[in-house]
Amino acid sequence: MAVENAAKFSLYRGLAMAIGLIAALALLAVVLLWQKVVGMQEQLATQSAQAQSQSIEARALAKQAMSLAQETATRAAVIDSRLSEVALQRSQLDELMQSLSRSRDENLVVDIEAALRLAQQQAQLTGSVEPLLAALKSADQRVVRAAQPRLALLQRAIARDIDRVKSSAVSDTPNLLVMLDELVRLADELAIANSVGVAKPVQKSSVSSTSVFDTWWQMAVQLVLQESRQLVRVSRIESPEAALVSPEQAFFLRENLKLKLLNARMGLLARQVESSRADLQDADSLLKRYFDINARKTQTTLALMQKVQSQMRTLQIPRLDDTLTVLATAAAGH
Repeated sequence: MAVENAAKFSLYRGLAMAIGLIAALALLAVVLLWQKVVGMQEQLATQSAQAQSQSIEARALAKQAMSLAQETATRAAVIDSRLSEVALQRSQLDELMQSLSRSRDENLVVDIEAALRLAQQQAQLTGSVEPLLAALKSADQRVVRAAQPRLALLQRAIARDIDRVKSSAVSDTPNLLVMLDELVRLADELAIANSVGVAKPVQKSSVSSTSVFDTWWQMAVQLVLQESRQLVRVSRIESPEAALVSPEQAFFLRENLKLKLLNARMGLLARQVESSRADLQDADSLLKRYFDINARKTQTTLALMQKVQSQMRTLQIPRLDDTLTVLATAAAGH
């Protein structure tokens, strides 16, 4: 009986140890599985964060491209509207010239007014005062041939406008376009404010037999001091945010600068002087804020940009207010 009980006890003990071993193995498997699940969750969270950041950057770039496309479409629409205005003025001029129901003096006044307004439109589109001078000289010749005493006031007004147009200084638009193209080319060569420059080599002072450093240890100390000065360089950055620009951001910064310059060029071609000035001011602000203003190419770019801005102030085409006022009075008096 005792032997049978001992056998049963040994059997139960073996079963308990087997169950314990199985439970330990199951617990170990659960722990390993849990660690694997936690690792998968962390990896999924990292991938999700990266995908979200890339999606935000893509949306920002798409929004910028959309705004640029809308701005370009708006400027193209303005150019089309101005061309349609010129075409409308030309058609009205043809209709006025073909009209036979008006008197000679009335036709002359209306014809001169239409020609002057058409020349004003052409001068605004081309940026040149030559159409205004040609139209004023043609109007003066026609008034002289008409030989009407009551048109003497008109003749004097035409003479005043001719003098004012000749004395007005208008910038050369093709030259401005060439300078803007040069600015766009220089944008790729500018140094960012946080870029590390090449330190200037320190000239070694010649040591003669009569030098003050007449012992070898003094010469060694002097050499160590000179080498130590080249290890540390202190520079000053006016804009703190310029020091945080990464290489990827530097690329987009240059592209943004070139985009501003190209917008100014497009505005100059469209005769939108105020818009071109605003784009140039933004480009000047970017240049002074994020680029190294002590670099030679940056100073060259700033000088060229200031020259463009100063010449763009003289792009205002003179108006023929005196002649148009006299023509309106003469047309109302008929």
